[in-house]
Amino acid sequence: MTTRGEQGTGRDGITIRIDGRHFAVQLNDTRTARELASRLPVSGDGSRWGDEIYFGIGLILPPGPPQEQVEIGDVAYWEPGKAICIFYGPTPASVTTKPQAASAVTVIGRIRAEPADLRRLGSLRGIEIRREEVPR
Repeated sequence: MTTRGEQGTGRDGITIRIDGRHFAVQLNDTRTARELASRLPVSGDGSRWGDEIYFGIGLILPPGPPQEQVEIGDVAYWEPGKAICIFYGPTPASVTTKPQAASAVTVIGRIRAEPADLRRLGSLRGIEIRREEVPR
């Protein structure tokens, strides 16, 4: 069994395009991450919840180990909303400076972005996720 911290082959990745910028995401080697990657591209309009960006993708994916406490930089699948969540700081549910999901999520990878870069994004309309090789 793999955990959220285990990386894939080192070349399994996705790119998330937000507000004209591209962010690489290194996927974990989990069933949820593999299923998402196999069904790309997807797109949706995003929203913010504290220092979290989330956007519906309209896909039902197999959930993995659920967790509410996540790390800065985690990318997760939120089953109730059929959404992808990008955590880059505290959320309204946080009790520390770490992010906390509104309800259980399945962490699928890590985004290669600084929190400040994500905070500066303007429009969250038309977020797009594509499969792409990510260099080590």
